[in-house]
Amino acid sequence: MRLIIMTLPVLVVMSVLTGLVDQGEGTMCASTFFSSIVQLIPCRPAVVPFSPIPPSETCCNALKALGQPCLCVFVNGPSISGVDRTMAMQLPEKCIINFEPCTL
Repeated sequence: MRLIIMTLPVLVVMSVLTGLVDQGEGTMCASTFFSSIVQLIPCRPAVVPFSPIPPSETCCNALKALGQPCLCVFVNGPSISGVDRTMAMQLPEKCIINFEPCTL
């Protein structure tokens, strides 16, 4: 009984992480939600609500390296204070990257 109580939280966490990772069109994100956030730090000025700042070249390169499935993990993950999800979803278009749209 004690073993079941101890393993249940681990199973719940693994289920959540698996759900976050499997957001791509048949492909999976190799990064965790938090790793995606770190990789997209250069994009922060471009996704602040009401920001007129376009994404920088560094942001676009980070987005290309991260990939579409990981962007979808980021967009569909927990909300982040100071990040506009709609603006984050527009990054591929603004960076001229041909990603499939993320589904919310």
